[in-house]
Amino acid sequence: MSQHAARRGDLTKWIGWILFIGIVMIVSGLISLIQGLVALLDDDFYLVTAEALAIDVNYSVWGWTLVAFGVMLMGAGYAVMFGYLWARFISLIIVFVHALINLTFLAAYPIWSIIAIGLDLIAIYALAVHGQEAKMLRREKA
Repeated sequence: MSQHAARRGDLTKWIGWILFIGIVMIVSGLISLIQGLVALLDDDFYLVTAEALAIDVNYSVWGWTLVAFGVMLMGAGYAVMFGYLWARFISLIIVFVHALINLTFLAAYPIWSIIAIGLDLIAIYALAVHGQEAKMLRREKA
Protein backbone atom coordinates (compact mmCIF):
# COMPACT_ATOMS: atom_id res chain seq x y z
CA MET A 1 0.00 0.00 0.00
CA SER A 2 2.81 2.43 0.80
CA GLN A 3 4.47 1.77 -2.59
CA HIS A 4 1.28 2.70 -4.38
CA ALA A 5 1.03 5.98 -2.45
CA ALA A 6 4.68 6.78 -3.19
CA ARG A 7 4.15 6.31 -6.91
CA ARG A 8 1.25 8.73 -6.91
CA GLY A 9 3.43 11.19 -5.04
CA ASP A 10 5.98 11.03 -7.86
CA LEU A 11 3.55 12.59 -10.31
CA THR A 12 3.93 16.32 -10.59
CA LYS A 13 1.72 19.03 -11.98
CA TRP A 14 3.81 19.04 -15.15
CA ILE A 15 2.35 15.72 -16.25
CA GLY A 16 -0.60 17.76 -17.48
CA TRP A 17 1.76 19.76 -19.70
CA ILE A 18 3.03 16.61 -21.35
CA LEU A 19 -0.43 15.20 -21.94
CA PHE A 20 -1.46 18.59 -23.27
CA ILE A 21 1.56 18.81 -25.55
CA GLY A 22 0.90 15.35 -26.93
CA ILE A 23 -2.59 16.52 -27.86
CA VAL A 24 -1.19 19.79 -29.25
CA MET A 25 1.23 17.83 -31.44
CA ILE A 26 -1.59 15.65 -32.72
CA VAL A 27 -3.70 18.74 -33.50
CA SER A 28 -0.73 20.43 -35.17
CA GLY A 29 -0.23 17.27 -37.21
CA LEU A 30 -3.89 17.35 -38.27
CA ILE A 31 -3.54 20.99 -39.33
CA SER A 32 -0.46 20.09 -41.34
CA LEU A 33 -2.26 17.12 -42.88
CA ILE A 34 -5.16 19.36 -43.94
CA GLN A 35 -2.74 21.96 -45.34
CA GLY A 36 -0.96 19.25 -47.29
CA LEU A 37 -4.15 17.74 -48.69
CA VAL A 38 -5.37 21.17 -49.78
CA ALA A 39 -2.02 21.85 -51.46
CA LEU A 40 -2.29 18.53 -53.29
CA LEU A 41 -5.92 18.88 -54.35
CA ASP A 42 -6.48 22.61 -54.94
CA ASP A 43 -3.56 24.82 -55.96
CA ASP A 44 -5.84 27.84 -56.40
CA PHE A 45 -6.89 27.85 -52.73
CA TYR A 46 -3.72 29.58 -51.53
CA LEU A 47 -3.17 33.33 -51.62
CA VAL A 48 0.02 33.27 -53.73
CA THR A 49 1.48 31.09 -56.42
CA ALA A 50 4.05 28.50 -55.46
CA GLU A 51 6.79 30.63 -57.03
CA ALA A 52 6.09 33.42 -54.52
CA LEU A 53 6.87 31.21 -51.51
CA ALA A 54 10.22 31.30 -49.72
CA ILE A 55 11.23 28.02 -51.36
CA ASP A 56 10.25 27.88 -55.02
CA VAL A 57 8.72 24.42 -55.52
CA ASN A 58 5.25 23.52 -56.71
CA TYR A 59 2.34 22.89 -54.37
CA SER A 60 2.52 19.12 -54.90
CA VAL A 61 5.93 19.04 -53.19
CA TRP A 62 4.61 21.28 -50.41
CA GLY A 63 1.56 19.06 -50.09
CA TRP A 64 3.49 15.81 -49.70
CA THR A 65 5.93 17.46 -47.29
CA LEU A 66 3.11 18.77 -45.11
CA VAL A 67 1.27 15.43 -45.21
CA ALA A 68 4.45 13.59 -44.17
CA PHE A 69 5.14 15.97 -41.30
CA GLY A 70 1.51 15.82 -40.23
CA VAL A 71 1.67 12.04 -39.92
CA MET A 72 5.03 12.23 -38.11
CA LEU A 73 3.69 14.84 -35.67
CA MET A 74 0.63 12.75 -34.85
CA GLY A 75 2.75 9.65 -34.21
CA ALA A 76 5.31 11.57 -32.18
CA GLY A 77 2.57 13.24 -30.13
CA TYR A 78 1.14 9.86 -29.24
CA ALA A 79 4.57 8.52 -28.22
CA VAL A 80 5.42 11.65 -26.19
CA MET A 81 2.35 11.14 -24.00
CA PHE A 82 3.93 7.93 -22.71
CA GLY A 83 7.26 9.49 -21.86
CA TYR A 84 9.61 7.61 -24.16
CA LEU A 85 12.99 9.35 -24.25
CA TRP A 86 13.49 8.61 -27.95
CA ALA A 87 10.10 10.18 -28.68
CA ARG A 88 11.07 13.32 -26.83
CA PHE A 89 14.24 13.87 -28.86
CA ILE A 90 12.71 12.91 -32.19
CA SER A 91 9.69 15.11 -31.43
CA LEU A 92 11.92 18.11 -30.76
CA ILE A 93 13.52 17.68 -34.17
CA ILE A 94 10.22 17.07 -35.98
CA VAL A 95 8.49 20.01 -34.31
CA PHE A 96 11.41 22.37 -35.01
CA VAL A 97 11.57 21.42 -38.69
CA HIS A 98 7.76 21.64 -38.92
CA ALA A 99 7.89 25.19 -37.56
CA LEU A 100 10.51 26.10 -40.18
CA ILE A 101 8.40 24.56 -42.95
CA ASN A 102 5.39 26.58 -41.83
CA LEU A 103 7.54 29.71 -41.68
CA THR A 104 8.48 29.25 -45.34
CA PHE A 105 4.83 28.43 -46.18
CA LEU A 106 3.58 31.56 -44.39
CA ALA A 107 2.79 33.59 -47.53
CA ALA A 108 0.48 30.91 -48.91
CA TYR A 109 -1.97 30.85 -46.03
CA PRO A 110 -0.86 32.93 -43.03
CA ILE A 111 -3.59 31.99 -40.54
CA TRP A 112 -2.97 28.23 -40.64
CA SER A 113 0.79 28.71 -40.65
CA ILE A 114 0.75 31.07 -37.66
CA ILE A 115 -1.46 28.66 -35.70
CA ALA A 116 0.85 25.76 -36.54
CA ILE A 117 3.99 27.74 -35.62
CA GLY A 118 2.43 28.79 -32.29
CA LEU A 119 1.52 25.20 -31.46
CA ASP A 120 5.02 24.08 -32.44
CA LEU A 121 6.64 26.66 -30.14
CA ILE A 122 4.50 25.51 -27.23
CA ALA A 123 5.50 21.92 -27.99
CA ILE A 124 9.21 22.78 -28.12
CA TYR A 125 9.03 24.48 -24.72
CA ALA A 126 7.14 21.66 -23.05
CA LEU A 127 9.32 18.91 -24.54
CA ALA A 128 12.58 20.65 -23.70
CA VAL A 129 11.67 21.63 -20.16
CA HIS A 130 9.21 19.02 -18.89
CA GLY A 131 9.40 16.07 -21.28
CA GLN A 132 10.73 13.62 -18.70
CA GLU A 133 7.60 13.92 -16.56
CA ALA A 134 5.50 11.59 -18.73
CA LYS A 135 7.60 8.53 -17.97
CA MET A 136 5.56 8.24 -14.77
CA LEU A 137 2.50 7.30 -16.84
CA ARG A 138 4.02 4.17 -18.32
CA ARG A 139 5.23 2.57 -15.11
CA GLU A 140 3.84 -0.86 -14.56
CA LYS A 141 1.35 -1.29 -11.74
CA ALA A 142 2.60 -3.24 -8.75
